[in-house]
Amino acid sequence: MGEQQQPHLRTVVSYVKRGGRMTVGQQRAWDRLWPTWGTTVPDLPAGPIDFAGWFGREAPVVLEIGSGMGETTARLAAAEPEVNYVAVEVYEAGLGQLLLRAEQLGVDNLRLVKGDAVELLTSHVAEGALSTVRILYPDPWPKKRHHKRRLIQPGFVALLASRMAEGATLHLATDWADYAEQMLEVCEAEPRLRNAYDGWAPRPSWRPVTKFEQRARTEGRASRDLLFTRTTTP
Repeated sequence: MGEQQQPHLRTVVSYVKRGGRMTVGQQRAWDRLWPTWGTTVPDLPAGPIDFAGWFGREAPVVLEIGSGMGETTARLAAAEPEVNYVAVEVYEAGLGQLLLRAEQLGVDNLRLVKGDAVELLTSHVAEGALSTVRILYPDPWPKKRHHKRRLIQPGFVALLASRMAEGATLHLATDWADYAEQMLEVCEAEPRLRNAYDGWAPRPSWRPVTKFEQRARTEGRASRDLLFTRTTTP
């Protein structure tokens, strides 16, 4: 008999693989800014990131998971110059576009990580290091048989909570009703998180309307925001 094959173990990751090449403008922004602003998860040294050293200052750290094409991320970073803003995304062209947008806005408090946020959080973010985590419109995996691939699962939310400082905020948003319900259920079951509202949060006025949200409005889907606060460990 031949060697028995070991079963493949599926793990949740923070992204969906996409193709696409960078435009000329994105590539130029990448060439100018990536050496200072960007890194990849495999290139990170072992252990937690020294955020103060990377940014050259001590400041609250905001982590956005899945920055996409950067339309929201660049504007949020520009509006919060007092924070150290970190965006993690697997899509290289999206990171190039984010660099281009950030440069146009004169942003200098932004750093980018290319790779899987699960690996980043597990191996390179210290406990209590984050003041805010934002996950806006993650891939909804709308087919029921694919729901297990969704990012917002109990294990991942527990990991997030462990990396958040006491009083830190977790902000989620989605336009898929059943995913919003799943997010609410999972986050309310995490003992270190407390819902800042009774159910859904009001849509923050400071959150720009993304292309995903505009498309949802056109297609008749309501967006839902959730805001949770990190409490002391029970």
